[in-house]
Amino acid sequence: MLGVGAAPARAEAGGGAFAANDDYCMGQCNDILPPGNNGTATLAQILAYDTLGTKPAHTDDQLGKYSSLVDGYKGLSDSSLSSYFNDSSFGVPADQVESSIKPGGRTDVTIVRDKATGTPHINGTTRAGTEYGAGYAAGQDRLWMMDIFRHIGRGQLTGFAGGAEGNRVLEQQFFLQGAYNEPEMQDQVDRLAKSGPRGAQAVQDIKDYLGGVNKYIADAKSGLYFPGEYDATGNANILTGDGIEDFKPTDLIAIATVVSALFGSGGGNQVQSALVKAAAEQKYGPTKGAQVWQSFREQNDPEAVNTLHDGQSFPYAGSPANPVGVAMPDKGSVTAQPVVFNPTGSAVTPATAATAKTSMQALKARTKAPTSTRQSTTAKANLAKKPDLKKTKGMFKKGVLPANLFSEKHGMSNALVVGGAHSKDGHPVAVFGPQTGYFAPQLLMLQELNGPGLKARGAAFAGLNMYVQLGRGQDYSWSATSAGQTMTDTYAVTLCNADGSPATKDSVAYLDNGTCTPMTRIQRDDAWSPTLADSTAAGSYSLVAYRTKFGIVQYRATIGGKPTAYTTLRSTYMHEPDTLLGFQMFNDPAVMTGTAGFQQAASNIGYTFNWFYVDSKHTAYFNSGLNPTRAPNVDPNLPIQASSTTQWRNWDPTTNTVAGIPDSAHPQSVDQDYYISWNNKIAKDYTAGTFGNGSVYRANLLDKRVKAMVASGKPVTRISLTQAMEDAAVTDLRGEDVLPELLAVVESAPITDSKQQAAVTALKAWAGAGSQRKETSAGSKTYAHGSAIRTMDAWWPLLVKAEFAPGMGEDMYTAMTKALTIDESPSTGGEGVTHKGSSFQYGWWSYVDKDLRAVLGKPVAGGLGAKYCGGGDLAQCRSTLLSTLTQAAATPASTVYPADDTCDAGDQWCADSIVQSPLGGIHDDNTNWQNRPTFQMVEQFPAHRGDNLADVALNKTASATSEESRFLASKLVAGNAVDGDPSTRWASYNWADNESLTVDLGSSQKIGRAVLNWEDAYGKAYSIQVSQDGLNWRTVWSTTTGAGGKDNDSFVPTTGRYVRMQGIKRGTSYGYSVYDFSVYAQ
Repeated sequence: MLGVGAAPARAEAGGGAFAANDDYCMGQCNDILPPGNNGTATLAQILAYDTLGTKPAHTDDQLGKYSSLVDGYKGLSDSSLSSYFNDSSFGVPADQVESSIKPGGRTDVTIVRDKATGTPHINGTTRAGTEYGAGYAAGQDRLWMMDIFRHIGRGQLTGFAGGAEGNRVLEQQFFLQGAYNEPEMQDQVDRLAKSGPRGAQAVQDIKDYLGGVNKYIADAKSGLYFPGEYDATGNANILTGDGIEDFKPTDLIAIATVVSALFGSGGGNQVQSALVKAAAEQKYGPTKGAQVWQSFREQNDPEAVNTLHDGQSFPYAGSPANPVGVAMPDKGSVTAQPVVFNPTGSAVTPATAATAKTSMQALKARTKAPTSTRQSTTAKANLAKKPDLKKTKGMFKKGVLPANLFSEKHGMSNALVVGGAHSKDGHPVAVFGPQTGYFAPQLLMLQELNGPGLKARGAAFAGLNMYVQLGRGQDYSWSATSAGQTMTDTYAVTLCNADGSPATKDSVAYLDNGTCTPMTRIQRDDAWSPTLADSTAAGSYSLVAYRTKFGIVQYRATIGGKPTAYTTLRSTYMHEPDTLLGFQMFNDPAVMTGTAGFQQAASNIGYTFNWFYVDSKHTAYFNSGLNPTRAPNVDPNLPIQASSTTQWRNWDPTTNTVAGIPDSAHPQSVDQDYYISWNNKIAKDYTAGTFGNGSVYRANLLDKRVKAMVASGKPVTRISLTQAMEDAAVTDLRGEDVLPELLAVVESAPITDSKQQAAVTALKAWAGAGSQRKETSAGSKTYAHGSAIRTMDAWWPLLVKAEFAPGMGEDMYTAMTKALTIDESPSTGGEGVTHKGSSFQYGWWSYVDKDLRAVLGKPVAGGLGAKYCGGGDLAQCRSTLLSTLTQAAATPASTVYPADDTCDAGDQWCADSIVQSPLGGIHDDNTNWQNRPTFQMVEQFPAHRGDNLADVALNKTASATSEESRFLASKLVAGNAVDGDPSTRWASYNWADNESLTVDLGSSQKIGRAVLNWEDAYGKAYSIQVSQDGLNWRTVWSTTTGAGGKDNDSFVPTTGRYVRMQGIKRGTSYGYSVYDFSVYAQ
């Protein structure tokens, strides 16, 4: 029984390879997705891991590559790039096939998995077959995770994975962001099918995809090799697999809703913004208070780094001069909308008990809470059948995902794109990818799709991977970062009671154009019982969301004494699957023929993303998102009083369908000299969706590095751009951009205290070394400049409070800290999430920077409206900073870095480290911190469709200075290197440095690349030379850092008849040996 004994063989090894003769990246496309692409472990494999520490193949084989870039990036070379990234070429060479299957016995699709990463390469002769294969592969790699997310998307996680507090918090946070009933989810599928040809095709693709998913479920149940987490949680019978449910189209709506909530929506924070404004007006008076609120809101800060930096203006979502309908709450009246009702058993906590006592009048008649015994009974029965299951006890005792996954918007990811005019060989270069957190397995999965209308390789969210969502096509690549512009508005609706009685804050009806209208109630009943994986005692509750015409209720308050509900209205609500059309187009070679096709595809994506594109000649950018058209006199940065005059224009509330702003109004660009993005401000006048996007933002770390590269005139390469990315990834933003101002204030007068001077000296040394958070040496787990880093980590929250709280007053300071967290260093985590990698996105960096520059008398564009540090007095400010610095320097490491489930107290490196949060029974080691995309691509296309991809050296005449042919039966002659056979090779007879291998192309030809596939005897230093006559040679490429393996040596195209590899220094004590020596025009 494979469910308890072994994993299934993925298929016969060998065979099934398919070659890609339309790959115009020519070996210059690479990617990485830690920890590994395989996210499935059977019960037997989980038990083996618990007992022996063994893991299924491809579970973590990308983690080491990913993490080691921290230590290796400064010495990165073309030869060593493969030590940190995968080759993401199309197809699988015959000798690299790990397995090949025809899922479901179909003849129209083959899934080939490669040896390197186990990535599924899905090759279909029909579109239906291709999508079926994508679904089957998703089931193989991510079934358990997909099941988790379809339950989260319905607010039903606890009934599936257990009643752990983390699971309860998670589903409660999500429910008010995307609550639907089942018919509404199906309606979205039906509307998409009727929206046009592409919509109909998308729905058919979904159905074909789900056919593959469900066939895998059937096969896994039949063979008993389904994920072992089903056994431990009591969701499947250990002997039959019964309990695992098939997937249906509405499950994908649930998953898409989760993805949208996490990464693809902006806005919705207007109530907190209003609380800041109210506190500022109370402190400073209405006029100055409004100005102070505007300055801290930083909607369009003049000092902010913009992705579109050529001055392009795209006005959107700014506050008008005299807004109408601003709905400010009465002081102290705002309370969060309850979501939990009817708690029983372990669901009863002080918070839920209070909610139950004060719940709304309409809920007095309680419905009986559901009960859950099946999972507990099944888990106990499974334990009786397989006593070793006790080793899985407590697997999910804290929940299956971080409890606060939805507590904040997750605007992550970065991109560095440089145009061909500034690259070494005239082709654009891109290093980009999404930061989607770190999980085991990842939310994303790698795949290649090759079928009619589908040709792409890259990553996609599991459960939505009927298309590649971020990746590459034949001759282009694309990626995204979260944009976060405001597409979710907050409306205030006046409450009423349908029976005419006086309204209270608990009322569940509202006035719509004068009519008292009942809210729609959406309820999910959840119940759980103890299982092996989660021993939480039995409990239950109902999750309830109330929806109005203007969205789902989030807060209750009074306005002028009148009971009011604050709702959020998201433009993509009720339209979760519509975005699939854009992804469908990204995968379609007929659409993606250049920058226009790319921007057309991106414009069909409703989620808020920054999209980037490169091909062999061009770069492009487009900001996607269903940006609603608003009345010109409303302020989308504050709550809006709901009415017919303030509602969105061209909006149908029945289906929440709105006509977005024109495509031309979205920020967009073609062939800007370079683009960077790290969720920063997008363009002039395009309002940032959150607080804190000002003079200091983490995008500064990228912008200053790439700008300097372009300005230097030195050609940019894949290597140098990757190095720029990684240099930013290990840099502390506070140390690089704010510490200089802190030190300027502190050193504005002599420091007489020796302890203060020691702390300042250490901080200056750290800043002088680049303000990096890196080990002293690879694997030491001890930071260089660790004492200064500890001081900075302790100092920042102390100095911020001491700098701003006295001047702001308690109310405004508290409101501001709720609107924008003070710190997001790797160890503090910000948002309450530690070990997440992504850092320095949210914090008071700009506020401290602007305030200190103002106190120092330096020019500040877009100032804060007041001076806070020391009340604006430099001496008092200096005293404030020095006193907090003294306190910080004396704070022990055990306090700065408290113990958690991963680390001992005081372990600085560990506190920063990245943890792949386990979604199942397999765990991974924590790794060194870096602030970097989870899935990342390094891309440069030397060719475009229509260009010649032929190896012009194939079967041509080759010669060498020596050949190992005297004593071996298999002669290692020069011709072996150009015979197209990867098993034959040339080797030099002489074990000397000055050896060469030459190929005669037969005539003068265009030459732009040489590819050498080395045997173990490689060239550490060598050059590629070209000649017209075989006598006079020109060096077109050279290296002194060769590392063997496969060298892809590109250079500015030239012409010549003869090409040679001229050895300069051997990499071993032997001579030189090459399996293949290929030459290309591009």
